[in-house]
Amino acid sequence: QSAAASMEKIAGLLAQVPSVPQPSQPRELPALASELPGREVVFDDVRFAYRTGGEVLPSFSLTLPAGQTVAVVGSTGAGKSTLAKLLARFYDPTTGRVLLDGVDLRELSVPELRRGVVMVTQEAFLFSGTVAENIAIGRPDASREDIERAAKAIGAHDFISSLPDGYDTDVRKRGGRISAGQRQLVAFARALLADPAVLILDEATSSLDVPGERAVQRAMHTVLRGRTAVVIAHRLSTVEIADRVLVM
Repeated sequence: QSAAASMEKIAGLLAQVPSVPQPSQPRELPALASELPGREVVFDDVRFAYRTGGEVLPSFSLTLPAGQTVAVVGSTGAGKSTLAKLLARFYDPTTGRVLLDGVDLRELSVPELRRGVVMVTQEAFLFSGTVAENIAIGRPDASREDIERAAKAIGAHDFISSLPDGYDTDVRKRGGRISAGQRQLVAFARALLADPAVLILDEATSSLDVPGERAVQRAMHTVLRGRTAVVIAHRLSTVEIADRVLVM
């Protein structure tokens, strides 16, 4: 009976029609203009409203030059997370366009978009499986050397090495075997391994204690270098790393 109930939920999910459809003739992103991995992001007269409420973004325009880190601050409900979700194309704008190096996100295939834009949220989700497998979600074809290199760059290698089986330690359901700060470091290693042009950090340090936040702060400097980044934050220490601060 339990399996049948689970199967019913899975069947319902598979039957869902995506609200962000794949383009019939997808375009590829142009070659990078410089050695930096970042790309230009443009919100071109974007308006957006959720179906359950009023307009969140009324006629919003913004240009993020390639390689720039922008901190987004503002009161609850101002539209900070909505901005991030539009850039990750979890939703499409009601009107207007979101462009990545001049290409509308709606014209990119989902795999191309997911390679180019990566989001790290405040609740890093880890699957049952090893630490190495969880990091490799960023790039499934990565070698063990690539995975360890990303972990070392983030500062996660020491804690991973201290686990009973190192990188082969099973983190168990939802990563329950390791702390929130350690899960967040794994999420950053995953993002660094994916090597995206645009990185979105949505309250990525809000659930951490002070030592955990400091570790993630050091990791952020490594991950953001040369990339275009949108950092949504409440804490001033997170905002300090930005080139620009946008108040919504």
